[in-house]
Amino acid sequence: SSPANIMNLALPNKTAQQWAITACLICGLLLTSALFFEFVMGLAPCPLCMMQRLWFALAGIITYLGLLHNPRWGIYAMLTIVAAAVGAYFSVRHLWLQSLPEDQVPACGPPLQYMLEAFSLSDVLIEMTRGTGDCAKAAWSLLGITLPGWALLGFVAVIGCGVMQLRAGLAR
Repeated sequence: SSPANIMNLALPNKTAQQWAITACLICGLLLTSALFFEFVMGLAPCPLCMMQRLWFALAGIITYLGLLHNPRWGIYAMLTIVAAAVGAYFSVRHLWLQSLPEDQVPACGPPLQYMLEAFSLSDVLIEMTRGTGDCAKAAWSLLGITLPGWALLGFVAVIGCGVMQLRAGLAR
C-alpha cells in the first residue's frame, strides 16, 4: 500500500465544491456558536474573540465567493487557507494568554465598544491583535478545551477543507 492509496482510503473522495461547502458550513456553525455564547449565554467577547470571528467570517466569505465563481480555482482555496491560518494564529495567541500565570497576564483593557468610540481605528486594531487581560479568562470549556481551543480546531478543519478543495480542484 502506497501512502497515496492510504490517503484515498482515509479521506472521502469529494469534489472541490463539496469541500468548499463543508468549509462554509464549519465557518457558519462556529460563527453561529459565537453568537449563541454572546447573546444566549451572556459571554461578552474579548478583543481576540472578535478577531477570531472576523477571520472565520473572512474565510467563509472567500469560500462562498469561490463557490459562486468556480470552486476548482485554486486561488479561492489558497485564500481560505491563508484566512484560516491567520485566525488560527489569533486562537493560539488567545490560548497562550490563557496559559500565563496570573502575575504575567496583561492588564485588562476597556470594553471593545468603548475602544471603538474613543480610540482611533489603528489603536483598536492593535489592541485587538495583542489581546488584554480579559482574554486570559477562560469563561467556558467543554472537555477541558476553552473557546479559543475550539476555534483553533475549527480553523484547522477549515484549513484541511481548503487543502482538500485545492487537491480536488487540481485532480479534475
